[in-house]
Amino acid sequence: MANQLKTASRSEWLVARKDLLAKEKELVRQRDAVSAARRELPMVKVENDYQFEGPAGRVKLLDLFGPHSQLIVYHFMFDPSWAEGCKTCSLLIDGVAGVIPHLAARKTAFAAVSRAPIDKIQAFERRMGWQFPWVSSAGNTFNYDFHVTLDEAEGSVEYNFSNAAALKQAGKLWTTKGELPGMSVFFRDGDEVFHTNSIYQRGLDPLMNIYNLLDLTPLGRQEKGEPPQGWVRHHDRYPELVAIS
Repeated sequence: MANQLKTASRSEWLVARKDLLAKEKELVRQRDAVSAARRELPMVKVENDYQFEGPAGRVKLLDLFGPHSQLIVYHFMFDPSWAEGCKTCSLLIDGVAGVIPHLAARKTAFAAVSRAPIDKIQAFERRMGWQFPWVSSAGNTFNYDFHVTLDEAEGSVEYNFSNAAALKQAGKLWTTKGELPGMSVFFRDGDEVFHTNSIYQRGLDPLMNIYNLLDLTPLGRQEKGEPPQGWVRHHDRYPELVAIS
């Protein structure tokens, strides 16, 4: 039986389930405390007047807010030389795209930013069936400044607030050059934009809705003995039997 799962009577199961419930409640309390601390982070004014390429032309970081006071930016891994966007980033976006209207109800905008040219971005977005603001940072330093494209020549050698080379040497990072995932949060006050937070690596796990679901099951993520997310495909690339089962 998978994971050496045990069988029990309903009363025995209930005792074990209540024990787990106590742990779950403690985790929720810890999460609430961390969320409160996150909201207390100071903000840093964004001095660079970033210009992006959007479907209708040039847009500024301020424009991505629309009428809202908050902006969440997903740094979607899409190198200019790639034919398609990152499959793991696509997995995350699949779980986020449907909630964007709900974010707007809380005065929060969402956008994705990649270094790929806008024509590649638009073609891939159509293929995936997504509809949200997605712009190209190919003409600016946004990816380097927020440490999601590593390049020593551009002064971007840090990831997840640590030296990328040290992380790679410790086996905690697979590369010291190129595209990496991340998410950044911004706040606007009039025409001024402030950076409030950035999240990298496993800090993005809670945004992977599929993992939240799989973690509820007895088989879990089923990644033991294989690279994390090595099984992931773009949602239109799974075998037919997997897609319909």
